[in-house]
Amino acid sequence: MMIAFIDTIPIWFPGSLALFALTCASGFFSGSETAIFYLSRAELRQFSKGKPSEQIIATLVADADRLLTAVLFWNLLINLTYFAVAGVIAKSLADKGMTAAAGVFSVGSLLAIILFGEVLPKSLSIVFRKKIAVLVSWPLAFSVRILDPVIPLLQNISKLMRRTFWPQIQKESYLHSEDLERAVDASGASEEVIRHERQILHNILDLSEMPVEEVMRPRGTYLTFNMPFKLEDLTKITPNTDYIILRRRENDSDEINQIISLTDLSSFSEKALNQKSKRIVHVPWCANLAEVFSRFQTEDCHFASVVDEYGETIGIATYDDIIDTILSPEPSRAKRILRREPVIEVTTGVYHVEGITTLRYLCRKLQQDYELADDSLLTVAGMFHEKLERLPEVGDLCDWNGYRLNVIEVRRLGHLIAELRKVEPDNTNAPFEE
Repeated sequence: MMIAFIDTIPIWFPGSLALFALTCASGFFSGSETAIFYLSRAELRQFSKGKPSEQIIATLVADADRLLTAVLFWNLLINLTYFAVAGVIAKSLADKGMTAAAGVFSVGSLLAIILFGEVLPKSLSIVFRKKIAVLVSWPLAFSVRILDPVIPLLQNISKLMRRTFWPQIQKESYLHSEDLERAVDASGASEEVIRHERQILHNILDLSEMPVEEVMRPRGTYLTFNMPFKLEDLTKITPNTDYIILRRRENDSDEINQIISLTDLSSFSEKALNQKSKRIVHVPWCANLAEVFSRFQTEDCHFASVVDEYGETIGIATYDDIIDTILSPEPSRAKRILRREPVIEVTTGVYHVEGITTLRYLCRKLQQDYELADDSLLTVAGMFHEKLERLPEVGDLCDWNGYRLNVIEVRRLGHLIAELRKVEPDNTNAPFEE
């Protein structure tokens, strides 16, 4: 038996070398696909600014359909060739009367392509995705470039087959907030979990209608210094300072360029402070939070300068502020800035309200529905400015949604505290007073 098997070496050995090469090629494309498509968005952004091999990967992923079509084509071609060669070898062994060896060879070749051509390369690619992606960049780019003349034809064939055999497939309609709420309700979770999920869902949906001005930290709530930052500037920092804004004075412009998050610092040396400064993107005051959040993700930035129609900075918005707006049960810009509750119930039905409190948050505290008004009023102080057409003073009154607000304290320019109480029915027609 052994002699007979040795005599068949010329039959299966050359083919086994071919199978080994095909297995390596299959593992190359399988591992490449997994490694590249497993890269995170942040890693791809780093690749786009890195070495030439890293930039190649970022360029390939930018046209994912082209890359995936090429990888699947080569993988399919290699696997078909592999099984064709394995079938020829098994038939040759069977023709020599070694049917048992032919059966073992067929099963072994199948297990080999599964294990070494798919499972092992994909597993390694998940763990070492960045290193493997860099290693395969040049040969993978070459293999994709070879198929460039054929890829449009393959895509058209795929589209034709889809329209021929599955013409009833249609694009799903846009999901409305009510559909998402019903999906949460049908999740089978407990009532407490559903309540929190629904609240977060509402917060996410609100991003598309909330202007960034409603979440930003207004000018005056942070400190601004000229670049570069110096250690003596630390003496001007107050205990409630979270961010330091750095501006570059050029051509009489006060445009801010960098920001330092004090919560990210472990040391306060002059070098560390300037090295830890992060760049800022500029967004208009009317941009909604969904657009700003999307820009944070695409540009790998966590800070934005909010500018008015004159191009002047009126505040800053941060990635953490948007995340807090999504996850907090009662998101409030005033609460983040003041580090305390901005609406305090002093007695039953009587509240003290900070001027920077948004009307959206005030409605939530009073359990009322909120609708963005046509006049785009966002805060309690802004409502007083609109009604009075001047800076509020102690004793000024303002009626809003069945409530009356009375200015009881003006701390500094534009900063006030108002007392809010329900208007009695017999006072609903009372004249507006200043």
